[in-house]
Amino acid sequence: MPLLTPFHDSHLAAGAKMVDFSGWEMPINYGSQIEEHHAVRTDAGMFDVSHMCALDLTGTDARAYLRHLLANDVAKLTTPGKALYSCMLNDAAGVIDDLIVYFFTPEHYRIVVNAGTAEKDIAWMQAQLKGFSAELAMRRSGSHAVAMIAVQGPRARERFWAAFPDSRAVSEPLGIFQGVEYATTGGIWLIARTGYTGEDGFEITLPAEVAAETWKKLMGAGIRPCGLGARDTLRLEAGMNLYGQDMDENISPYEAGLKWTVDLKDATRDFVGKSALATRRVDKQFSGLLLLDRGVLRAHQKVITPRGEGEITSGSFSPTLNQSIALARLPLDVAIGSEVEVEIRDKRLKARVVKPTFVRNGKSLI
Repeated sequence: MPLLTPFHDSHLAAGAKMVDFSGWEMPINYGSQIEEHHAVRTDAGMFDVSHMCALDLTGTDARAYLRHLLANDVAKLTTPGKALYSCMLNDAAGVIDDLIVYFFTPEHYRIVVNAGTAEKDIAWMQAQLKGFSAELAMRRSGSHAVAMIAVQGPRARERFWAAFPDSRAVSEPLGIFQGVEYATTGGIWLIARTGYTGEDGFEITLPAEVAAETWKKLMGAGIRPCGLGARDTLRLEAGMNLYGQDMDENISPYEAGLKWTVDLKDATRDFVGKSALATRRVDKQFSGLLLLDRGVLRAHQKVITPRGEGEITSGSFSPTLNQSIALARLPLDVAIGSEVEVEIRDKRLKARVVKPTFVRNGKSLI
């Protein structure tokens, strides 16, 4: 049986087409993926992200443990609610998962990991806990179960405040990648100014029992339900990695365009994968592709360049740009602006190499 999120009945009531996603029954769309995509780019849309796994890390060694576990350094988190994006590496510097950490105190953090990797992530994290005085608690079931919803778009915050006006005082001052705990009659919420679409907005973690009521209020404020289809084209336009496609345990952060998430400033800090990362050979760069001919770019298509072959990791039609785009790993010497060829059904179609971010805040960056 598939797993169901606290919003499942709300999806069915809204006419969602449901599909299996990493063992969860999730909405792919509510009638039109394209319209949902444009709603987020021009107004406000909402996504059920409750399939992702929220974990609470507590204990006197919580900070030290995360400094050991992650390639990015949680020591830079000093403001309560501030968030950090990081890769969690294996001993060979491959990416086990990419995740977000929220800081509350040096002895309390919230960690959010991907749905499809949650089981292996938790097993790895538990194994790394040996020797540290800290505990991990999953927030998926029982009295502590949470729902998570992302409200994204240029009018997302405005419409969220229309639905929950009392939240404005605590959430309006939030900077990018910062969250705040908000006490309501329905329990404690975490409102964070984060997202996976390239637009402004909030990601809200709330008690599971108030999920359906929250959904209704957000819809009543004019926020459009959006499915996994629009979420994928939005994140692709924003140049955001999808675990399992753009990176995995065989790929290092450097090969996934995530070198900026590896913090080496404190030379005394050792973290899992650090020594392997220092010696690992990198012969590919993470790039964007803009298709110049008619067709659609897809994952695993071969890219032919004067410097050798590369491969598309994620590709699709971009509703915002009205042409096909992709993320790809190409040979290191392939320059931005150069033309390459992509093999599509035994044909070679022309594409231009661009920076791997196509759209942000509703505007083309190409």
